Amino acid sequence: MEIHRKTKQVQQLLEYFDEQPNAVSTSDLITRFKPEMNRTTVYRILGRMEEDGIIHSFNGPDGATWYASCKECDHHNHSDVHPHFKCNTCGAVECLEIKVVIPNVPNYKIEHQQVMLTGECKVCLN
Repeated sequence: MEIHRKTKQVQQLLEYFDEQPNAVSTSDLITRFKPEMNRTTVYRILGRMEEDGIIHSFNGPDGATWYASCKECDHHNHSDVHPHFKCNTCGAVECLEIKVVIPNVPNYKIEHQQVMLTGECKVCLN
């Protein structure tokens, strides 16, 4: 399902992700947009944006779902296969622009992979 109708709420989330350099958790998005939209609306729009290749989701080390902008994805193909990093000091979560090669596993078809790294980010190291 593509986002055909860009309601005010859809436009708000699209603009937010255009300006957001790091990943953001679902709970942070719900809190951020609470005055403008309810929890169900946020989840519905996030689902449509992910289906359309605008954003991608991944699970953080605490099990929370995080979202970040896609670079070269579309409705048919998510090509954002990269690791994510969470800083244990400042809490920032970001996409790492490095390629991870998942090995072929005999007798298995790998359809999804996720790599989450944790530690200290470059800002907190200094």
